[in-house]
Formats: sequence, C-alpha cells, structure tokens
Amino acid sequence: MASKKRKTEGRISKSEGSAKREGRSSRVGPRVSDLRSPTSVVTGAAGFLGSHLTDLLLERGHRVIGIDNFVTGSLENIDHLGGHPRFKFIQQDVTEFLFLHEPVHYVWHFASPASPVDYLQLPIQTLKVGSLGTHKALGLARHKRARFLLASTSEVYGDPLVHPQPEAYWGNVNSLGPRGCYDEAKRFAEALTIAYARQHALDARIVRIFNTYGPRMRLHDGRVVPAFISQALHNRPLTVFGDGSQTRSFCYCSDLIEGIYRLMMRDEVRLPNTENRRKAETRKEGSRISEFGIRNSDCSPGGCPVPVVNIGNPDETTILEFARQIIALTGCKSRIVFKPLPEDDPRQRQPDITRARKWLGWQPKVPLRQGLQRTLEYFRGRE
Repeated sequence: MASKKRKTEGRISKSEGSAKREGRSSRVGPRVSDLRSPTSVVTGAAGFLGSHLTDLLLERGHRVIGIDNFVTGSLENIDHLGGHPRFKFIQQDVTEFLFLHEPVHYVWHFASPASPVDYLQLPIQTLKVGSLGTHKALGLARHKRARFLLASTSEVYGDPLVHPQPEAYWGNVNSLGPRGCYDEAKRFAEALTIAYARQHALDARIVRIFNTYGPRMRLHDGRVVPAFISQALHNRPLTVFGDGSQTRSFCYCSDLIEGIYRLMMRDEVRLPNTENRRKAETRKEGSRISEFGIRNSDCSPGGCPVPVVNIGNPDETTILEFARQIIALTGCKSRIVFKPLPEDDPRQRQPDITRARKWLGWQPKVPLRQGLQRTLEYFRGRE
C-alpha cells in the first residue's frame, strides 16, 4: 500500500534485552503512575469504528495518536477533531515501521479493510495489514511497554457449525475461498498476538467484533445495513442474497465501542476458571474435543495467555426480516429481489456474549430500531 507520512518526532530503537517474564503479574503493560493522562495509539483511526473509538478515548481523558492511510478510512470521520489539543494524526501505512517519540500506554489495532467490497478488491493489502501491520503494532506496544488490543472479527468462525458462537469455537473457515484473505488475516493476527504474549509477556487482549452498524459507515461498502438503507432511500429494490433465511445480529456502534473500552481498560480480566477448577475439569473431560472443535480447556488460564471476548448483539434476525424492517422504517416503496448467495457467505452469525457479561459487565443497550433511526438520519444528511 502506498503511503504518505507526516513528519514524526522520533524513531523506535530496538527493544533492550530479551528477558522473558512469566505469569500475569509480570506482564509488560502500562505503569500505573503514568495513567493520569494516558496516551493511546489507534491504528485505523479514520475508519468507521476507529473514529468512534477515538472520540470515546478523548471524552475519557486520553491523549490519542491516530494512524491511518485512508485506503478505506475517511478524513471526514476525524475532521471534527482538527485543533483538538489531545489529538495528533499521522497519515501512514501501518505495515511500515511506526516511529513515535512520546510514551504510549495503550495500542488499539483497528487498521484493516473490513467490508466484503474492500477485502475482495484489496486481498493482498488485507493480508498485509493483518500480518505485517499487526507485527508492527505489537512491536510498538512491546517497545513502549503498552497494553495491546487486537480488533479481530466474528469472521474467524467462518461459516459456523456451532450456534451461537462461543470464543472457544475453532471455526469453519475456507482459507482458499474469496473471503479467506480477511478470515485468515485475522486468524493470523490473533495467533501473532498470542505468540507475543507468550514470548514477550506482552499484556494483550483480543476482541472478536460481530456485525456493527451506525453513523460513519460508508454508504456503498457492501455491508448489509448501508446497502439496504441506500437502496431504500432511492426506492430501489432491496437485494437479498439466497432466500434470506441466513441470520445476522446487529450491534450499534456506541455499544460495541463501550464493550471494547471495558476490555482494554480492565486491569485484570478475571478468567472464570480457577486453577483448581481447571484441573478438575481436565480430569473430568480429559482432552475430549467435540465434533465441532470445542475443548473445555481452550482459552482458559492454562491454555491461552490472552483474554478473547466476543462483543456483539445476541439478538438474531434473518436477512429477509431485516430487509422488511428497513422498508417499514424508511417508508420507501422498494420491493425485495433475490440473488444467488455468494460463496462462503455465513448462514448464521450470533455471538455468545457470556464472557462479556461475566468479565466486563457489558451487554448492548441500544434497540435495533433506535439504532437504525440514528443511522438513517446520518445517511439522509449525506444524500
């Protein structure tokens, strides 16, 4: 990806020493004495979710360094932050080295094409930002002794055979299909994040983001919410792929960002299994794996050093019913047309948010109708 860098103040030197730290208490992370006015780096800061995260961080007292190369992000999403005393923007490709002189306490890695239109048009760039970009962001976090959060995706579950999808599910992904570039980029990013936690004792978290909608989505990015709204606003037929029986669960952006913020900012995410309970479960279950790839010990304290949490809305709806809701909400005269289902399009998508409820005290609050009304108002203002 071509990039245009703005001048930055320093250069990251090689990390000093290679001492490994073992155990959660010794993990590399932000020092409490530095957190009166913490500094957060947000990659993909001009994107749909990255810009909303940036707004929330500024509201809560952070100094934010946003990084984006505008391949899919938009200057319009952060234009309102021009002149903000605690916001600094760097136009740069995150797959290149990140040169920052100032202290950093949190690194939020959101950079990536995320819509089908984008990653089908930019498959190599998608794989590069998931691999090289994640590597560079992890390196920055390690050098700065910062806490790291990876924005992963429900697409790591592929076309799931388990419903709803818990974090311990390994997924059903076609690495050779048209969606493989995005699915595997995120799966690799997760594996790399966990490797850094194990090898370098990096304090890291992984959030798996389910379908999210709201203002600042691009009207023609191929995702179902803007696609239906755009068609409805122009009284064009709403395109439903397949017979419309496939399901999705839609979370409003402010709810999602709040959940992600809680995951990053919680000093210690308490995993539900104590050591004694884990040993008891191991004795009881052994290494038994269900036919769907779920093992009781996966992502437990002894199995995974990084908290992995689904964030999304568990309220499920079919795409056909969702199209009817959009028609009713907009009052348009559109009809529904059916087209063949794209290859590897997931038949079901619903998060199991048990961990988010138990570990973070989080669940979505904005009803679908209310969130859609806000989103519709945003798009109407841009027609």
